[in-house]
Amino acid sequence: MNPFQPVGKAFLGFLEATGKIALFTFLSISHCARPPFYFRLLGRQMIDIGYYSLPVVGMTTLFAGMALGLQTYAGFSRFSAEGAIAKVVALGITRELGPVLAGLMVAGRIGAAMAAELGTMRVTEQIDALDTLSTNPFKYLIAPRIIAGFTMLPLLVFVGDIIGVFGGYIVSVYKLGFNPGVYISETFKVLEFVDVFSGLVKAATFGFIVTLMGCYHGYNSRGGAQGVGAATTNAVVSASILILIFNYIITELFLSA
Repeated sequence: MNPFQPVGKAFLGFLEATGKIALFTFLSISHCARPPFYFRLLGRQMIDIGYYSLPVVGMTTLFAGMALGLQTYAGFSRFSAEGAIAKVVALGITRELGPVLAGLMVAGRIGAAMAAELGTMRVTEQIDALDTLSTNPFKYLIAPRIIAGFTMLPLLVFVGDIIGVFGGYIVSVYKLGFNPGVYISETFKVLEFVDVFSGLVKAATFGFIVTLMGCYHGYNSRGGAQGVGAATTNAVVSASILILIFNYIITELFLSA
C-alpha cells in the first residue's frame, strides 16, 4: 500500500470541493445581480431571516453582554481598573461578540433550514421540475436567499449590539453598583464609527456565508432522507467554520488599515 495515497486522495477531494463551491458562488452572485428579480420570494426570505431570527439573536447578545460585564469586572477588579468595564463591553460586543454570535445563531437556524428545504426539493425532483418549466433554480431559489442573508444580518447585528451593550449596562448598574450616567458616558466616549462599521461588515459577510453554504449543500444533496440530513449537518458545520475563519481575516484587515 502506498502510504501517500490517502493523503493525495484527500487533497484532490479538497480541491474538487473547493472548485465546486467557487463555481456555485460565481453563479449565485451573477444571478443576484441580473434580472428578473422575484421580490415576493425576496421579501419572504427577509422576514424569515431578519424578523424571525431577532428573538434568538437578541437573547444571545443580551446574555453575552451580561456575562462579559461580569467576567470583565472579575478580572479588572484585581488591578483596580473597574472603570474600563463599559469600554470593554462596548468594544467586545460591537467588534466581535455581536457579529460572531449572531452569525453562528443564524447558521444554526437559517442555514440548516435552507439546506433541508432545498435538499428535500432536490431529492423529490422539484428542482428538476423548475428546469422543465424554464425557471432558473439559481434565480428562483438561490438568489433571493443570498440577497436576504447579505442585507438582513447587518440589521440583526446592529440591533444585537444595542441589546448586548444594554445587557452589560444592566449587570454593571444593578448588580455591580455603577453610576448609570457615567457608564453611558464612557460607552459613547469609547465607541467610534469604525467599531460599529467593522462589525456590520462582518455581519454582511457572515450572512452571505450562511446562506451560500445552506443553499450549496441543499442544492447538491443526494441520497434521499439520509442525504438531506447530511446536507443539513454539513451546511451548519461549514458555515460555522467559515464564520470563524473570515472573522479573523476581516479583523486583521481592519486592524492593519
